[in-house]
Amino acid sequence: MKQRQYKVMDQHRPGNTLSLGRRDFIKLVGGGIVVLFHAGDTAFLEAQGRGGYPTDFNAYLRIGEDGRVTVYTGKVELGQDVVTSLAQMAADELDVSLESIDMVMGDTDLCPYDMGTFGSMSIRFFGPALRSAAAEARATLVQLAAARLSTPADRLSVEDGVVFAASDKSRRVTYGQLAKGRKITRTLEGKAATKPVSRFAVMGKPAKRRDARLKVTGRAQYAGDIRLPGMLYARILRPPAHGATAKQIDTSGAEKIPGVTVVREEDLVAVLHTDPEAAEKALETIKTEFDLPKAAVDEETVFDYLVKAAPPAQETERKGDLAQGEKTAADVFEARYVNGYGAHATIETHTAAAKVEGGRVTVWTSTQTPFPNRQEVAQALGFAPENVHIITPFVGGGFGGKSSSGRQAVEAARLAKAVGKPVQVCWSRAEEFFYDTFRPAAVVTIKSGIDSAARICLWDYRVYFAGSRSAEQFYDVANNLIRVYGQWRGETTKAHPFGVGPWRAPGANINVFARESQIDIMAAKAKADPLEFRLNNTSDKRMRSVLQAVADRFGWKKAPAPSGRGYGIACAIDAGTYVAQIAEASVDKSSGSAKIKRIVCAQEMGIVINPEGAQMQIEGCITMGLGYTLAEDVRFKGGQILTKNFDDYDVPRFSWLPEIETILVKNDELTPQGGGEPAIVPVGAAVANAIFDATGARLFRMPMTPERVRQSIRSI
Repeated sequence: MKQRQYKVMDQHRPGNTLSLGRRDFIKLVGGGIVVLFHAGDTAFLEAQGRGGYPTDFNAYLRIGEDGRVTVYTGKVELGQDVVTSLAQMAADELDVSLESIDMVMGDTDLCPYDMGTFGSMSIRFFGPALRSAAAEARATLVQLAAARLSTPADRLSVEDGVVFAASDKSRRVTYGQLAKGRKITRTLEGKAATKPVSRFAVMGKPAKRRDARLKVTGRAQYAGDIRLPGMLYARILRPPAHGATAKQIDTSGAEKIPGVTVVREEDLVAVLHTDPEAAEKALETIKTEFDLPKAAVDEETVFDYLVKAAPPAQETERKGDLAQGEKTAADVFEARYVNGYGAHATIETHTAAAKVEGGRVTVWTSTQTPFPNRQEVAQALGFAPENVHIITPFVGGGFGGKSSSGRQAVEAARLAKAVGKPVQVCWSRAEEFFYDTFRPAAVVTIKSGIDSAARICLWDYRVYFAGSRSAEQFYDVANNLIRVYGQWRGETTKAHPFGVGPWRAPGANINVFARESQIDIMAAKAKADPLEFRLNNTSDKRMRSVLQAVADRFGWKKAPAPSGRGYGIACAIDAGTYVAQIAEASVDKSSGSAKIKRIVCAQEMGIVINPEGAQMQIEGCITMGLGYTLAEDVRFKGGQILTKNFDDYDVPRFSWLPEIETILVKNDELTPQGGGEPAIVPVGAAVANAIFDATGARLFRMPMTPERVRQSIRSI
């Protein structure tokens, strides 16, 4: 299946889906039945339109002459397995086998516009549009079959791509036979009825990853695997710190090396060679002198700095009166929670290969946002957008880090234009850390209170530079105020000494760490069981459901914390999904080292398209969550990034992993919700609460390194 995809993706094709007429589009994709989907006034369009989608959205399906179905989507595959789940949605609505679906993803010449793959939105928002398109395609094929078989459409059935008379299965015609030689378009109005859950045959069933064999055998193609005739490898001169300005750059040494091409174009200084190692050696010969800005902040002073630099507050929730809540409170609690900068640390560094030919540029790039990348490349080269073709092979991890900028694509395209040959730009690990748009450092302060019945009566919540994601109040609090001072994106991020941006569930991890830690502090003061305290303070049915499910599976026994058992509980809402986790930890009090022994996670995400894929996402979230919780911390001094490789940035290892148990709480009354991020959100809080239960030491800063745990224990 994927070989078919990459054969399509590697071909040079003229045209662009945003500007093609129907005839041109059909000519582009060949014979068969093409379905154009007009989203109209749908929830999908409304949600995505806020992110820059046009009012006319087209999702394309092609029913081939061989009966195979091609799905064209601007979404990309970066490990989250939408290559399988989106195919399941199309297959079920069309009544074809999953094996008959081919996916073309992230190709700006072939796929409809999409603002990018992030935010756990592929299934939530693109999925409904795809299902509607597939349902209408099925209806179109049945109508064609009715004419072919001289049988009313309502007397026909479909099974595995074959339309037949319900009363006589020998009277039949395949999708391929119907599509053969036809070039038919059908404009949809979003009115075709999609299947109810009770009729699902492919959706809701576990499906193996469609890209698994390619990836485990090494045949999967990434941007770094692209090889073009005459291609040069580029190494680019980088400043020693953000904000540094060059006083002198001497490339004379590199220019003398045989086979080396030197490019100096405004801010871009690069050396190129047919051998990447030769290009690296040439880069080392360049002599430079830079002016460095004075370092005003580092990883220890940044939190006070951010609070002082924060813009005015924006209220996101207000209920009741804080003064009244404080007056009602029997106990009031105040705390400050912080976390530092975090890197995305993807396996694949930012990489791109570019070729300029005939007034067009084609770029193969590792990105979560192919269409915004197309605009960036077009602007940088002075090309019209329709003359820029972005192709997205498999992406070796993103987590938000490959959504904010297409720097590597722009660099490769500029260099290819300058030298007249194909060029590949592959960042080193040090470049990856330097240009990574880090998860921003953030601060949360909370003033809360409980009354004499251990009910939460006061919640004064302030968050700095993380936004309000997952901070929403689902506890029953009469007097609640949530204020946001600066976001993780936009103009307010200029307060940081370098670039910041989205990091898996942006802002949610610190918000939930702070809230659920504060909840445990109040429960401990009230001498209440942490689970019982939560259940007594929320009437949210979905939250109560996941809390009860995780407690039952874990075998939770009531006990106030700290109990010495090392049990911690946390819950959250993210991307429309409800999640609750219980972590079990043991702590070496002399070293401060925390060992996470077990994590049980219950997740309610509406209709589950692929249960196996959903469970893998939960496991991946928990694994990655242990990194931000226990170890990952970027060291810096002003604009100088001191963390340059994995010898100084600990990501989770297999030896860290606890026993992980997942529970998918059934709720088929709700459309599919997000699955790629929610389970990472409570990890920090669950582990912090487990450490407290084991030791009586409360951690207020992530990552909770052994040194910080040891200091916290000593301060008791």
